[in-house]
Amino acid sequence: MDNLLRFDTISQYNAFNNNETLHPLVSVIDMSKANPRSYTRQSYGFYNVILKDIKCGDLRYGCNYYDYEEGTLVFFAPGQVVSVESHETFYQPKGYALAFHADLIHGTSLSRQMSEYTFFSYDVHEALHLSERERDVVMDCFSKIKFELEHAVDKHSKRLIVSNIELFLNYCVRFYDRQFITRDTANKGILERFENLLSDYFGSDKPQTVGLPSVGYCAGELHLSANYFGDLIKKETGRSAQEYIQTKLINIAKEKIFQPGKSVSEIAYELGFKYPQHFTRLFKQRVGQTPNEYRAMN
Repeated sequence: MDNLLRFDTISQYNAFNNNETLHPLVSVIDMSKANPRSYTRQSYGFYNVILKDIKCGDLRYGCNYYDYEEGTLVFFAPGQVVSVESHETFYQPKGYALAFHADLIHGTSLSRQMSEYTFFSYDVHEALHLSERERDVVMDCFSKIKFELEHAVDKHSKRLIVSNIELFLNYCVRFYDRQFITRDTANKGILERFENLLSDYFGSDKPQTVGLPSVGYCAGELHLSANYFGDLIKKETGRSAQEYIQTKLINIAKEKIFQPGKSVSEIAYELGFKYPQHFTRLFKQRVGQTPNEYRAMN
């Protein structure tokens, strides 16, 4: 097995890329300063966002390659392992990286909001592809952070650095919203495939043998990460993926309710519920009536 390069600190990652450490918890890294390198597997103990400018090695996470090309951003949360491969024996890294440790943002509004930046958990084929103007915005944010790192440290430094990281991440949220709309080819048919997946699932014996379909299961069947899939469905329908699944389930339940001689408990088990009362509770939450009341009223 190939050796894993583990970077627990920002200074270790700076040294690997031949960049000076200006702050122990955050760095804007010019990848072109790094020495030519070959295949590596890397693990980060901090958040890392990489901007790739030109073809200079392919990123792989797990068993698949990122949808990753010139002018692309990829996001890594602490603990993730990424492989960097090239068709050449050695390649010269190009681009920039923003690395920041969780200790930098503890106690700040950014720390409380990090879970909202779901793209740190996106998987393969889900990188952020930038327009030229968007790339300029990203580089402007990086420049502001680097300016603060090169500035003499004072009582304002941390706040300004963290604020600019938050600004950068908020721009990335906007850019991803744009990408969900404009990358029709990549996202085309996912909603239709999701609908077909649910129809096939509830039309099989999987609910009785496996249980209710989860967002993670549906995302996996569609070859997407759960967060990317959830965000995409939210943008397309205005509802969360879980709400979409529940709506499908309730619509099927309404049909089953009118099948002669079928009890509520039988319907619940057929849909994948372990306990009929859980089905009754969900049905009343979504419909405003219990299954028996709905049957009687209709």
